[in-house]
Amino acid sequence: MKRDDAKKRDDGPKAKQSAVEDREFPFAGPFREFLVFLKTERALSPHTIDSYRRDLAAYLLWLDDRGIRALRNTKRDDLRAYATHIAKRGLAARTLARKFSSLRIFHRHLVERGHLKEDPTSVLLSPRLPLRLPHALPVATIEKLLDATEPDGNLGARDRAMFEFLYATGMRVSELIQFPLRSYHPDDRMVRCTGKGNKERLIPLGSRAIESVDRYLDLSRWKLLQGKRSPQLFLNARGSGLSRMGFWKILRKRAIEAGVSEKLSPHTFRHSFATHLLEGGASLRDVQEMLGHSDLSTTQIYTAVDRTYLKEVHRQFHPRA
Repeated sequence: MKRDDAKKRDDGPKAKQSAVEDREFPFAGPFREFLVFLKTERALSPHTIDSYRRDLAAYLLWLDDRGIRALRNTKRDDLRAYATHIAKRGLAARTLARKFSSLRIFHRHLVERGHLKEDPTSVLLSPRLPLRLPHALPVATIEKLLDATEPDGNLGARDRAMFEFLYATGMRVSELIQFPLRSYHPDDRMVRCTGKGNKERLIPLGSRAIESVDRYLDLSRWKLLQGKRSPQLFLNARGSGLSRMGFWKILRKRAIEAGVSEKLSPHTFRHSFATHLLEGGASLRDVQEMLGHSDLSTTQIYTAVDRTYLKEVHRQFHPRA
């Protein structure tokens, strides 16, 4: 195979990925096939697919450097050696766990497609990850943020409607910014959300959110469009769909105006939605359904948040705590 290996390695991540996808590279076919599988069958986001692409490009180039030219020749000892290789780089535990996960899914796919007889990744032991609880705002802080976002003017009406809508539905920000106007049916008091893997779910919509979104539609959305057309419900100041960064900037600006100093993230409303439902007595299964989690264990982390909240309430208000 003719290529300048040293140059390929020194040109950065994009050059490495390009090298692996080169038709002359020994693993190019299975690599490209796997990326298509992630996009078409797993329906993963471009961001997630790019993470797999980077992780696996580095792994396949490493195999090539060791003289392994066929995936069927990959042994458990090779996986052990690669695990040791990347562990020496001092990566964070979550990054290392993600890379191991990429390797497992890739090799499982190779077995299913007949490229390998057995999966050699059984030797990979993911690092123990610390429990990272999602950060939820107290109800009073959510209300403070909502009340401080005046529903006047084009952007004020939009921002209040977005925040009310997110808090009412618990949608991911990526779901919010892609939410189509045609899916908003306030008379049904439910919204149909398309989430990860193109899975659909129905989420109830409260009266406060409906009132704010209707006001936004009547007052400002048509003004933001400026004669253009856009399928998204929520628009930026130029009449186009919002980006994740655009939403984050809006949230940060409104939080400063409201005097909210608590830690915020694009998922703040989602975490608060789930936590407040559980605090109010909702069942874990119901919350799982509304959040769109495929695995109940993903939702169960909010029960830990709920217990933390109860302990804090007890500490503050019990006379002998």
